Amino acid sequence: MAEFFEMPQASPTMEVGTVLAWKKAEGDSLKPQDVLAEVETDKAAMEIEVFDACVLLKILAETGAQVPAGEPIAILGNNKDEDISGLLAEYEARKAAPKTKPTPAVTAAPSAINPSAQSSTAPTQTGITPFSWAGKTVNSAIMEMPQFAIVLPTSSPGAQPLPAGKVRSSPAARAAARRTGVNLGAVMGTGPRNRVTRADVMRHAAGVPAQAPPAPPVRAIPLPTANPGDTVVPNSNMRNIIAKRLKAAHDDAPVFFLTRQFDCDAMVAFRDALKAKGQKLSYNDIIIAACGRALRDIPEINAAWADDAIIQRSAVDIGMAVALPGGLITPVIRGADTKSLADIAADTRALAAKAKNGKLGPTEYTGSSFTISNLGMKGIAHFTAILNPPEACILAVGAMAHTPVVKDGALSVGYRISVTLTCDHRVVDGALGADFLSAVAGYISDPSRI
Repeated sequence: MAEFFEMPQASPTMEVGTVLAWKKAEGDSLKPQDVLAEVETDKAAMEIEVFDACVLLKILAETGAQVPAGEPIAILGNNKDEDISGLLAEYEARKAAPKTKPTPAVTAAPSAINPSAQSSTAPTQTGITPFSWAGKTVNSAIMEMPQFAIVLPTSSPGAQPLPAGKVRSSPAARAAARRTGVNLGAVMGTGPRNRVTRADVMRHAAGVPAQAPPAPPVRAIPLPTANPGDTVVPNSNMRNIIAKRLKAAHDDAPVFFLTRQFDCDAMVAFRDALKAKGQKLSYNDIIIAACGRALRDIPEINAAWADDAIIQRSAVDIGMAVALPGGLITPVIRGADTKSLADIAADTRALAAKAKNGKLGPTEYTGSSFTISNLGMKGIAHFTAILNPPEACILAVGAMAHTPVVKDGALSVGYRISVTLTCDHRVVDGALGADFLSAVAGYISDPSRI
């Protein structure tokens, strides 16, 4: 039976995909895992495969077309003679219909969220629709930062309030709810991102109807307009996602910065010795390895904020910021606390090359627990970096310099690097961040420990 093949959502942040090339023509037969098309997402260019044997009956999106995730880009069927007139009519109707975002409903019967046991479109008890890709359950490895949309229950007789544990609320609100016997699921939240506040709970307990949240403020600074002679460069999918995620991180997380100089004399000598033996190794590779060992020593840094808890990651997966012509991406070095320097060097070279060619897969750029951004090769002595959500820390590494230093009371020269650790204060306190930098400095000053 013929059916639509939809633009897959290759990552949770992807909103639109661009069709770069069709690898099959109309009428071609495909086997499972055959490549149907190449699509540019917000992160990279990816080859899209089919899951079952089929025939490409109709191409709906031309090369270069930008299509929202979940919208049809082709029609697939079992044989070339299938009637697709109904699907074509439905496709034209969908194109003509106004674009609205569906609101997931809340199921009445509470049940544990188990995407593998539910339909890919059936909402869960919290109103979260499990992510799917062309009808298949998405691997949890690409779930970077899911946005949870909670639908508040109505006052209709059959409505069931959400369980209190599923509602975004402040600690004071939860305490007030326990004292007054109020179910948080039935309370209209007026705080940031619909968070239920203590005042909301007390209003509900007193029977006072909640007021709608205030309208968002008018921009204090208007958006710029292009003047004659200006060059207008449309934002790529990647640039739009970078803007949204980093603005959200900047607005949501209370951060502070810790700056320290590393004594790099031993690291320089260590790398020179390995280089003389024919081993290719960069200073950045050594810093990644040092941070991996330090995160293993101080696991409280390898963590993320989750409103009601702090999640300490079991795996030390370090993101490595790589600059691209259209933005920035962070390939991930998995298990950086246990890999040898040679393995880390091989990983960084391979991942950087794939990133610059737009060939990274979703599991290669998602799920990092800590990020390093190194601008030393650009001659930048010192800078600060914005958090890569949902991580608690990011390390900004400046250029190595041969500078005057004082050793044993005498003036000398030595190699030094200035680094700045950006910390989410909800997870990391100043003393803890300082301890982590001290641990990294210890490995840098004695690389034989790595």
